[in-house]
Amino acid sequence: MKSFFKKHWLPCLIVLAVSLVIAKEIFDRAKIKNPVAVTMAAPNYWTAPSLLTDKSLDDAQRQLIEYGQSLIANTSKYLGPAGTLGHTTNGMNCQNCHLDAGTRPWGNNYSAVAATYPKFRERSGTVESIPKRINDCFERSLNGQALPVDGREMKAIVAYMQWLGKGVPKGEKPTGVGITDVAYLERAADSVKGRIVYGGKCQSCHGADGEGIVNLQVPGYIYPPLWGKHSYNTGAGLYRLSRFAGYVKENMPYNQASHANPVLTDEEAWDIAAFVNSQPRPVADITSDWPKISAKPIDHPFGPYTDGFSEAQHKYGPFKPIVEKRKQLKANPAGNSVAGK
Repeated sequence: MKSFFKKHWLPCLIVLAVSLVIAKEIFDRAKIKNPVAVTMAAPNYWTAPSLLTDKSLDDAQRQLIEYGQSLIANTSKYLGPAGTLGHTTNGMNCQNCHLDAGTRPWGNNYSAVAATYPKFRERSGTVESIPKRINDCFERSLNGQALPVDGREMKAIVAYMQWLGKGVPKGEKPTGVGITDVAYLERAADSVKGRIVYGGKCQSCHGADGEGIVNLQVPGYIYPPLWGKHSYNTGAGLYRLSRFAGYVKENMPYNQASHANPVLTDEEAWDIAAFVNSQPRPVADITSDWPKISAKPIDHPFGPYTDGFSEAQHKYGPFKPIVEKRKQLKANPAGNSVAGK
């Protein structure tokens, strides 16, 4: 035995060192709190159901839901500039805005769709169905054409969204749904500052000219264009600075930021939103939006308004004076006046 160790002392020494490292790792892990307790203490975010474990679906339901999921994840494959079903969108995928096919907490997910629709929306001034809301995205965020409401594609997307939200009680919104609200700044959002932040934290994925990165495997974008002719138009929700700022604060840089660990400060999120949304993009016909003028959001960038503030301030802020003025107008409706474009 001694002669063996004498002969092979170096390999034995290496094995011993590796063993000590592994033993230390096991010991360190044992000191970590019970993983169940850690999980229980975490925020109670909505979790998407799994098609792998859901045994309640028959074959036809499963196929329709899987097709809907694929349409959300790979919209351009079917309906983009080289789509197999038609060339009716700008080439972006729905999941470029609704992360992980609409399942990521705080990633603009679909968890509350089934629970809250149909519902009245001030933007249209009507009660909207799920298909109407989906087509809003096709016409605005995808700068394309509406899907036939009785077509297989619409039925598949609706089935997928309803399945995702099947565990959410009617009328409720689970934690982690939609886009977070970022606190208003004391100043206007600054596109010049935003350009600097964009260059340091966004440009490597979205490009110097906002052109995004094309997916060479499947038609569409790995990282979507943020402006230009292939991006969302001026009628999209992300064209409002609050929506864009909230979205990037929770989710960008992609797969680095999260609700619990944001990378951007509030100021950076607002300034990036100001920079991106000051760049050229397709113009939408929104003349029928917001039939009740006083119901326009604080940051809706197109007049007329009833509060007397300009389009520039409604787009970039500061927003707090508008909030205060609207409180006054609500308390004294007779003081309403129409102003702006």
